[in-house]
Amino acid sequence: MTAPTGEIYRIDWVPGTDLLHGTCHCGAEHTAPDPVEMWEWMLGHPEGHEPRGVAS
Repeated sequence: MTAPTGEIYRIDWVPGTDLLHGTCHCGAEHTAPDPVEMWEWMLGHPEGHEPRGVAS
């Protein structure tokens, strides 16, 4: 599956842990221990996403 042009998904390993930290093209962030969980969250847009600066 490919992302539409201009959308950047970033996943970084959190040093010293077994965690991954993802940032979606919308600015929402998520941390998870499992790469599959991380990609499901990333590609499940907008379900589970809350962009930075948005209060719930």
